[in-house]
Amino acid sequence: MIIYRYLAREILLTMVAVSGTLLLIIMSGRFVKYLAEAATGKLAVDVLFAIMFYRLPGFLELVIPLGFLIAILLAYGRMYMDSEMVVLSACGMSPTRLIAMTMVPAAVVAVLVGSMSLWVSPWGAAKTEQLFAEQRSRNEFTMLRPGHFQRIGDTSFAYVQNVSADRRQLNKLFLAQLGPGGSTVAVAESGKQINHPQYNQRYLELHNGVRYQGRPGSAEFQITEFARLGQHLPEPEVSAAQPNAADAKTTLSLFAAAGLESRAALQWRISMPIMVLVVALIAVPLSRTNPRQGRYLKMLPAIILYLVYVAALSSVRSSIEGGEFPLMPGLWLVHSLFLLIAAVVFWGPERLLRKLNRSGQ
Repeated sequence: MIIYRYLAREILLTMVAVSGTLLLIIMSGRFVKYLAEAATGKLAVDVLFAIMFYRLPGFLELVIPLGFLIAILLAYGRMYMDSEMVVLSACGMSPTRLIAMTMVPAAVVAVLVGSMSLWVSPWGAAKTEQLFAEQRSRNEFTMLRPGHFQRIGDTSFAYVQNVSADRRQLNKLFLAQLGPGGSTVAVAESGKQINHPQYNQRYLELHNGVRYQGRPGSAEFQITEFARLGQHLPEPEVSAAQPNAADAKTTLSLFAAAGLESRAALQWRISMPIMVLVVALIAVPLSRTNPRQGRYLKMLPAIILYLVYVAALSSVRSSIEGGEFPLMPGLWLVHSLFLLIAAVVFWGPERLLRKLNRSGQ
């Protein structure tokens, strides 16, 4: 029991540290991406932190298995370097018993990851989809700040002196639109958004102003004074990094659904805790190190193997959704292949073949 507590503490504490570092790196990169989309008007700035919070469980379900894999390599590698494993082996700790002891904290981590993938992550994905739906229904005026030049769409820029409380009336408006055929600049006393009832399109209606049309650097331009002018507004763009529609469904609804996308999403959610157990079986034999080699020697191959594992699961899921891969065996085929890899790493090819031959006789 003392040895088990020692091994579990070493693995879990290292996993928390490694997973925290990996999560910080991943979330920083994703936050920069969302921030860039907010700068181009695809997302409102005030929803960035909410989106990151709701996406956090989805990040954790992929980060924690990798952190657990690295934790086993670091913890057991240090014990091999300090000859602690030699002492444990002399006391009767066999490789099979070491794996059995490792699978206990692995089961705890698998339950944690399973709760993320089966319940918490779908809740976060649903909340994220709700935020993206609100972004699709918003108008650009909700993002305008009085006294600042800001982008509207891809080719238009606006400046307003002040905005009404309901964010629909603009006062003292400057609007510039750039295009390959020339530029258009309009200055108006006020403006507001209207929806055309016949075409169901949005327009910016300007009142009491002047419009300048022409090509920069050319003397050919046109000046038009107007009492009312309509400017078409394209539909707002939304972030491309939206969650899959099936990811926002509850796990119970996926069990009842019959579509390929829903069945593939269900297999993916169940695969996350299974992956924790499989990577634990792979990490224990890979952690064996010679003190002369250093404990970081097998770190890179193990991380590459994990990335291949996740990429294979993701690729098969996409193939199932597209009808290019059968639902059965589905993702279970990937798990079976990596279980075979774990057996080869643990026993070696020749010993594994001998065991298979004995079991077949």
